[in-house]
Amino acid sequence: FLKILAMAEVQLLGVRASPFVQRVEYALKLKGIEYTFIEENLMNKSELLLKYNPIHKKVPVFVHNGKPLSESLVIIEYIDETWDNYPILPQQAYEKALARFWSNFIDDKILGAISKAAWTVNKEEREKGTEEALQALQFLENELKNKFFGGENIGIVDIAASYIAFWLPILEEAVGLKFLGGDKFPKLHKWSQEFINHPIVKEILPPKEGLLGFFKSRYAAVSAAK
Repeated sequence: FLKILAMAEVQLLGVRASPFVQRVEYALKLKGIEYTFIEENLMNKSELLLKYNPIHKKVPVFVHNGKPLSESLVIIEYIDETWDNYPILPQQAYEKALARFWSNFIDDKILGAISKAAWTVNKEEREKGTEEALQALQFLENELKNKFFGGENIGIVDIAASYIAFWLPILEEAVGLKFLGGDKFPKLHKWSQEFINHPIVKEILPPKEGLLGFFKSRYAAVSAAK
């Protein structure tokens, strides 16, 4: 009964192949929190999703005791403050502030530039996005000093960077770009292997083949619309 109650208290609205939804799943699994996953169809959004996230109307949406939160990094901080075991953010104020900075840097500078480069057939746009992404990845490479950004254990920066570890190599294959070569960013390359082979991460990652097909079809649509 207690287990059922705990699962009812924590719900996650999402889609299985979303890197942002999976960020939240990593946090929940690392902390051992029971939760109910509610699969959404983004082509036909549920009343529940529109009720809980009326502003952005997107996933992930995290619901704890009936109270909803959106935006993956915001949700992870809430989870970390609510459940004490397995700290995902550093405990010291300065280190915590740095972790927030790098997590936002990944979203604002790296993922944006990668998207700019990948989802265009315009040569100049692609080159500009690639250059921005490579510069930003170099900053992240320089910041990595341990096995993980969180030290010996996965922390919030590792979770924020999970797209780079798993999704980016698949995207590279699908659209014919190269960002993360082992010789270019050796520390990030080694980190990405450590991350995707972590038992909890492996449990959550979607099948590679399905993602590769999705990225290829999306790029074909972009090319056809040229």
